[in-house]
Amino acid sequence: MKISVCIPMYNENAVIADTAKTLSAYMSSHFEDYEILFCDDGSTDGCADTVRALELPCVRVVGYEENHGKGYAVRTAMLAAEGDVRMFTDADLAYGTDVISRVAETFAANPKASLVIGSRNLQSDGYEGYTFLRRVASRLYIRVLCLAGGFRLSDSQCGCKAFSGEAAQSIFPRCEVNGFAFDFEAILWAVKLNMEIVEMPVKVLHHGSSKVRVVRDTFRMLRDLRRMKKRVRREKI
Repeated sequence: MKISVCIPMYNENAVIADTAKTLSAYMSSHFEDYEILFCDDGSTDGCADTVRALELPCVRVVGYEENHGKGYAVRTAMLAAEGDVRMFTDADLAYGTDVISRVAETFAANPKASLVIGSRNLQSDGYEGYTFLRRVASRLYIRVLCLAGGFRLSDSQCGCKAFSGEAAQSIFPRCEVNGFAFDFEAILWAVKLNMEIVEMPVKVLHHGSSKVRVVRDTFRMLRDLRRMKKRVRREKI
């Protein structure tokens, strides 16, 4: 089984060399067949050149000159990838590297699964290190959005998700959302295509500042979700 690890990046020069070296060392010691794709989302700080200059084995850089958003970057990487399993995670490796092996093991244990989605809500330590207010706000935010989307998922917004190669090729050509709501769009398509989704417990190991503003972003995401649901519903498959 070949596994592709996709990293969307936008002006990540401060961390990207360490991320590339950490990922390369981990993948080469745990997998025989793998690739690492960094997708440059129109960065202006030279992070793509930083990765290329390392000349690491099985590492590729894809991307484009104009910034489009995380959804566009993930979509580009997923469709450029060649793995039987294709996962994406954040450029700061917020969920660590062992999560990659656990994704591969979860797919092996669930041969009918098309998606494996990380969840911070499946174990008591999923939100370890979060402040009390951030933990409550995050859980409330996710709960409201999942109810609106009609998902029976415990954590639709986790930044660690994986797709079978076949699922990626079916889902991402249909996706149009370039911003942070792209997770919902991918899940909506997976549900419409009757794909099996498996959740896997994860925990954030590296805590950056949250870019989510709960009240403002919840209303924005609900609006975007309503629009996505209408479009996906009327599309024929």
